[in-house]
Amino acid sequence: MKTRTIEIMDTTLRDGEQTSGVSFSASEKLTLAKLLLEELQVDRIEVASARVSEGELQAVKNIADWAKPEGYLSKVEVLTFVDNGVSLKWMQEAGAKVQNLLTKGSLNHLTHQLKKTPERHFAEIEKVVSEAQKLGIDTNVYLEDWSNGMRNSKDYVFQFLDFLTKQPIKRVLLPDTLGVLTHTETGAFLKEIIERYPNTHFDFHGHNDYDLSVANVMEALKAGVHGLHLTVNGMGERAGNAPLASAVAVINDFLPEIKIGVKESSLYKVSKLVSAFTGFSIPDNKPIVGDNVFTQTAGIHADGDSKKNLYFNDLLPERFGRKRKYALGKTSGKANIQKNLQELGLTLNDDELKKVTERIIELGDKKERVTKDDLPYIISDVLDSNLHQQKVFVKSYVLTHSKGLKPSTTLSIEIEGKTYEESSQGDGQFDAFINALKKVYNKEGRDLPKLVDYAVRIPPGSNSDALCETVITWQTKEKDFTTRGLDSDQTVSAIKATEKMLNLV
Repeated sequence: MKTRTIEIMDTTLRDGEQTSGVSFSASEKLTLAKLLLEELQVDRIEVASARVSEGELQAVKNIADWAKPEGYLSKVEVLTFVDNGVSLKWMQEAGAKVQNLLTKGSLNHLTHQLKKTPERHFAEIEKVVSEAQKLGIDTNVYLEDWSNGMRNSKDYVFQFLDFLTKQPIKRVLLPDTLGVLTHTETGAFLKEIIERYPNTHFDFHGHNDYDLSVANVMEALKAGVHGLHLTVNGMGERAGNAPLASAVAVINDFLPEIKIGVKESSLYKVSKLVSAFTGFSIPDNKPIVGDNVFTQTAGIHADGDSKKNLYFNDLLPERFGRKRKYALGKTSGKANIQKNLQELGLTLNDDELKKVTERIIELGDKKERVTKDDLPYIISDVLDSNLHQQKVFVKSYVLTHSKGLKPSTTLSIEIEGKTYEESSQGDGQFDAFINALKKVYNKEGRDLPKLVDYAVRIPPGSNSDALCETVITWQTKEKDFTTRGLDSDQTVSAIKATEKMLNLV
């Protein structure tokens, strides 16, 4: 089978930033630019739109200053406009060397938005391309609304491409601007264009308004496109762009004739960082990068995994730097519990396992969330045994919060039969509690895990009058783990989660 290599252009920092409410700082853009090119190893990145703001200018300057000595400057692209050279001056000041020139790919847009004839539009584009060439700036050209152009004004699209293929440009970029294409149209339109212009490099830029972006990516590749535009977590305007992680997995698993350089094992890491920078949360069921996508919930599936991996597919979590998990709840059954017990290094006989299973099903019916870290406590409670006996007890505490004074906590804690008392202040009541706890552990020469994430929410199935759930992620040198606490008071629920942690370390 003859193989071919295609380019992956990530446009998270430009088109992805058009996600409602999302804006990257200059330092965040530089961090992500480095990660995308060096860690994830995409071929190109689109990092900004010219003329947007001073912050955007500084961001591109920072990226260009880093990219030039590293040999990446030709991989850094900026969206520009047909504006009598204003964008090109901006590019010069920023130090960027590749412009993605936005033009009109449908007669409808050209006529009603720009109110220009094709001939005038082409002449203005030719002038921009010529001026860019004199300045040492390479040009790629976007045909905005090209997809509707092929539907409604195909003659104009081909007139435009006839003109562009005679210009000194590097690539033609074909965006499904409004996300209107079906997979059959994508394949047919691109095949027709690529057969007509076999010596021109074409990129496909998909949007996800009908949730068809990945299918359209597949058809675009089958039609012969030379590059794809994708975004981390599928970020972008409206329903977003074609998602990077899904597209990479699909290419690697279903299109063996296509070769790409993206490093699969870094997809999850980059996804989480983009989510942290933007506050744009990843849906739990988002393919490849969602929290739940490698979690088996049904007990029959966990049982099958133990019997020749009957419920595995090619999307093995290890490919993406992740691990398979087995959820605990009313549908999990004994097999899921056994999988979690194995990870904890615990064993139960059949009678004990039955009792623990019944207890977890009972909690599931109440919509309580059960995790692997909760299992030792459930086992201890159900079996009335000393298995993982609690050795640390938060005996008592006083939390104060007064106007004009820093919050403070006085804490009494019992560790392996010995009681300690300490007081401390903090930025909040829980911070003061942690500071008092640190004093106790420091005196005993013990290390506490690092708190790396703290989330408070109403548990699933509850209402605003119910308990709140505090979920805390801790980090030790060996691992990350999560504990949860439930209480009507947010700080108390956090303290309960902390007490669980203290009995796990």
